[in-house]
Amino acid sequence: MGIPKPLVQVNQIFLIITVLLSWLISPWILALPFLVGVVALAFHYNVVMKIAKSLLKKPLKTYVQEDPQQQRFNQWIATICLGLALVGFMFQFISFIFIMSGMVVMAAALALSGYCIGCTIRYRYMMWKYQK
Repeated sequence: MGIPKPLVQVNQIFLIITVLLSWLISPWILALPFLVGVVALAFHYNVVMKIAKSLLKKPLKTYVQEDPQQQRFNQWIATICLGLALVGFMFQFISFIFIMSGMVVMAAALALSGYCIGCTIRYRYMMWKYQK
């Protein structure tokens, strides 16, 4: 079974909001989406999606479904970028923080607009792997 698209979109909005807040308030806010990502990857349990699931009005199967493997791949990318941004913060590499967290914002914003950069990366990786 897939993941209902509204849940994926809520997760993307969560990423955008928390990263923007980290830019305005404190880079330590990046720890929140980073930890959510780590828990989601380690335990297959996304807290943000779990909370949002209770807000859906229709049965889950009636929504457009997203590929769980693709979403997991995208979560890996976002979590790694956020983790690197946190490391950059610890070493006071300010521009590095903005670059790494900015990539997360751009990817999530693009996904909300209809283009999944993570899907493109995964597709090209799978094609490269197939050709090897």
